[in-house]
Amino acid sequence: MASTTQLAEAVRAACLKAAIEAYENAGISGLCEEGRWECARQAIKELDLEKLIAEVLRSNSLSS
Repeated sequence: MASTTQLAEAVRAACLKAAIEAYENAGISGLCEEGRWECARQAIKELDLEKLIAEVLRSNSLSS
């Protein structure tokens, strides 16, 4: 079973990845700084946490 720390680290990594990708894509699309940040925030809000947790638990059980 995954520890609380492992789950927290996975969520943090997923949030950072989603935010960075959304921010960069928004910049490529020509959005201003404020718009880019709004896209980054929205990407974090839209993360499928249930799927992420299931993946962490599955990968942890495979490595055990």
